[in-house]
Amino acid sequence: MPETIDNIDAKILHLIQGNAGLSVADISEQVGLSSSPCWRRIKRMEELGIIESRITVLNRSKLGLDFEVFVAVKLALPNRANMEKFEKAVARMPEVIQCAVVTGAVDFMLRVVTKDMHSYEDFLRETLLSIDLISDVQSRIVLRQSKDSNAIPLNLISNAVPRL
Repeated sequence: MPETIDNIDAKILHLIQGNAGLSVADISEQVGLSSSPCWRRIKRMEELGIIESRITVLNRSKLGLDFEVFVAVKLALPNRANMEKFEKAVARMPEVIQCAVVTGAVDFMLRVVTKDMHSYEDFLRETLLSIDLISDVQSRIVLRQSKDSNAIPLNLISNAVPRL
């Protein structure tokens, strides 16, 4: 069951998921609270696990890591043990920034980031396909990201958060 949050909590979450570097003073000013109650709300949401972590988003392009591929993976025998073995192997691959178990014709969708096509081919041949559980891989090269967000849609749980 989801944790209950009020409109002020939702506003706080909206602000910090947009910029984790905001100070408590900045947040409290924008939500209309003094710093101490605002800080207590943030700490409460951290303790409840609503706020899992605060991260810094890096510019992949400026780092030369702007080659992105969505990879559909089908296992030869998708049973529990093989799925767990695959997931553990993928967890050790820094190029895989997301891995989802999915329904349909494939078992996993991976989001892979590398430097270029040659780096991706090396990753595919030397790393991913070295897992002997895979029966099929389909790669979809991303030409351009039209939306790239980690923000969850808080407007679905609170009308205090604007729909962007």
